[in-house]
Amino acid sequence: MMTNKENAPGIQEITIYTDGACSGNPGPGGWACVLIWGKHIRELSGGDSLTTNQRMELKAAIEGLKALKVAGWKVHLYSDSAYLVNALNQHWLAAWQKNGWKNSKKEPIANQDLWQELLLYLPRNQINFFKVKGHAGDRWNERCDELARKEISAQKKL
Repeated sequence: MMTNKENAPGIQEITIYTDGACSGNPGPGGWACVLIWGKHIRELSGGDSLTTNQRMELKAAIEGLKALKVAGWKVHLYSDSAYLVNALNQHWLAAWQKNGWKNSKKEPIANQDLWQELLLYLPRNQINFFKVKGHAGDRWNERCDELARKEISAQKKL
């Protein structure tokens, strides 16, 4: 748990890497995030027995932000999910809310429950979302992928 008590003077930035994975779509899935603050690294992961890749991508971001017990920090969140990053950076999420959780085709937004949960954590900190290319050698994205895939294996054994 990262708290204000751990906050060194002048250090108010944290980096979060996230990833979700699914075996089949839908199928068993896993999510993971790595929180990096100075020399501190915290890894979190989990899974679901029947889910989609997009749900796991969202869940990874939610759990990473939920783990922060600070407010007012600059958060750099990296994801290989264009779905997640574009929804925030291109203001799709705001438009969906404004349009009663419907897309431009007037269809209900998929994963509305997770988008609404994500919204709970956005006001706490100044969060910037960055797209990272998946499976391209980025150390922390690869680590998240490894953790998420382990969660898939664990879900398959249940």
